[in-house]
Amino acid sequence: MHVGMTTFFQNLGAHSDAQVYAHEMAMAELAEPMGFDSIWSAEHHFDNYTMCPNVAQFLTWMAAKTSKVKLGSMVMVLPWHDPVRVAEEISVLDHLSGGRVILGIGRGLGRIEFENFRLDMNESRERFTEYGAALLKALETGWIESNGTHYKQPRAQIRPTPIKSFRGRTYAASVSPQSLEIMCKLGVGLLVIAQKPWETTVKELADYRERYTAVNGTEAPKPLIASFVAVHEDEAVAKEMFEKYIRGYSRSALEHYEFHNEGLADIKGYEYYGKLAQNIKKHGMDAFVSFLSELQVWGTPEQVYEKMLSHHRMAGTAGCMAAFSYGGMPHEMARANQRLFVEKVLPRLQAVKVDVEVGAGAPLELAAE
Repeated sequence: MHVGMTTFFQNLGAHSDAQVYAHEMAMAELAEPMGFDSIWSAEHHFDNYTMCPNVAQFLTWMAAKTSKVKLGSMVMVLPWHDPVRVAEEISVLDHLSGGRVILGIGRGLGRIEFENFRLDMNESRERFTEYGAALLKALETGWIESNGTHYKQPRAQIRPTPIKSFRGRTYAASVSPQSLEIMCKLGVGLLVIAQKPWETTVKELADYRERYTAVNGTEAPKPLIASFVAVHEDEAVAKEMFEKYIRGYSRSALEHYEFHNEGLADIKGYEYYGKLAQNIKKHGMDAFVSFLSELQVWGTPEQVYEKMLSHHRMAGTAGCMAAFSYGGMPHEMARANQRLFVEKVLPRLQAVKVDVEVGAGAPLELAAE
């Protein structure tokens, strides 16, 4: 199966931003020589949760540093961008990398980001739908246009013209049932960043597959799963890493996204998170941090392999991505975390048979216009 690694660029205060960037870039540049299949990063702005505001820029650097690994966005948040610029940036990156891009898109959740971009969060789902439809059509046809409520774009050509289809290599982060319907209509795969009990995720993936087939007449792409990983030969040390650093990541996610803020229920399209906030109020924030942490992966190499294999089998995935540096983890520990995973876990996961190539794109035959 496909196994990638993701940078996280998180700074919880132990290092300068410059030190965090130097550390994360050094780990990223090891992805290809260590044997990973892809390298990813996520878009975030304005705080220390994740300091990668331009994923395409980071991946362009990585394209020049590598020759084989796929280059994935996890995700680019469409309501924060002009779709013309996204289409151009992705097409350029695909040309520069020889068609190695895996496009991940999403609609965003952090209020701090919508507010500082001066955008109405109530419009995010509608904007994502309109922007996504225009973007994906542009990457297939080489032309972008839209006459939607929020996005009006006169017909314009994307240059350089796209070189490969993005069907089958576009994924979206999705949480609510309403978002799943949108992803089916856009014809994209799902990127699972665990926030729900696994039995709930498995059921929703089954619903998505059924609906995707009904809408598109073909089988849905197999999903991808992203996990925060802590691995050590000593199970007790791995447990300490879990308690301090995976829980540290989970608390930072709670704070960045304001999962505990019941006011999210009043924002159109975020009603699910309002219900989540009520649940957190009932059981306490520490209980939610524990729940979110338990969805991640830690243990000895054997335990980590078994957990990731179990997630793969439950969700029917095509692959996974692992984060090794997060939650204030010391940089040397993060590098050791990555090295041990590569030595003891990565080859075993890659040996798991999956009947699909992640990131493949069929050649395009664009009509001259």
